[in-house]
Amino acid sequence: MAENVSQDNGYRRRRVNRLKKWILGLLITFILIPNIGTVILLVKVCDLSGRVEKLGLQVDQMMQELEEGKAGRESGLTGDADLRGADPEGIKAEESRNAGDGSAEAALEKQPAHKVYLTFDDGPSIYTDEILDILAEYDVKATFFVVGKEDEASKEALKRIVEEGHTLGMHSYSHKYSELYESVDAFLEDFDRLQAFLYETTGVKSTCYRFPGGSSNTVSAVSMQDLADALRERGVEFYDWNISSGDGTGRKLSEATLVKNSTEDISRYSTVIVLMHDSAEKHATVEALPEIIETIQTMEDTALLPITEDTDAVQHIHTETNE
Repeated sequence: MAENVSQDNGYRRRRVNRLKKWILGLLITFILIPNIGTVILLVKVCDLSGRVEKLGLQVDQMMQELEEGKAGRESGLTGDADLRGADPEGIKAEESRNAGDGSAEAALEKQPAHKVYLTFDDGPSIYTDEILDILAEYDVKATFFVVGKEDEASKEALKRIVEEGHTLGMHSYSHKYSELYESVDAFLEDFDRLQAFLYETTGVKSTCYRFPGGSSNTVSAVSMQDLADALRERGVEFYDWNISSGDGTGRKLSEATLVKNSTEDISRYSTVIVLMHDSAEKHATVEALPEIIETIQTMEDTALLPITEDTDAVQHIHTETNE
């Protein structure tokens, strides 16, 4: 009996062992083998991804080399144009130089139909810096006909006028009509004093002048033509105006009126010299200046310029009417 029990136990153990092996085989078949395959697949995918990325880099490099080769060929064809950084103005300048006499004719044709010169008399003043700030904001150059003011603030304003590219003109040292127009000698003494002062202060020898009251004034005791001739003997030209803002009168004008006075007749002239004032009593002119500039800048075929030796002089004593 004991022997039979022992045999049965042995049989059961063998069956259990076989069952364990069968279960283990199933586990290996359905769990481990697929996982191993997945791992192998992942390894292959990563390897393939690396190859694709490497291939992409090679393609990018090839494209870059092609582009560089194309740019090089274009550079060889365009020559100096590329050396100028494809600067259209540079190309135009080169074409103009190569055009010979035709370029000079083209330059004359491109001259604006209306050259406008903003001029300010009687400065420097407490508003000169404000005027200069406005001109700088609009990138406009003007002309200042100044008088003899030797305080430090005025000297700094004179220097700034010159440093910022505006034209420094003369308007007499004293601005006293009774003294200035007493004689030719008195006029020239005043003139020499102002010209020397401006040169000492700014390093600029001014060569443009505006007579106080204009060349058509009726208070001078001597001939204005004689004074004009005396200026020319010193290499100096004088400039009157053909448009006035109206700020030189005793009446206080509105900004709108100042703008209208300064701009409405510009189309009548090829050379337009606008009279304004830079003085402590004329802040309305400063307030109107931005709109005056903006109005002129919107006009067709019109340019704002500073007076130079090439400017056509507007002179009252050379005309039949006082405009």
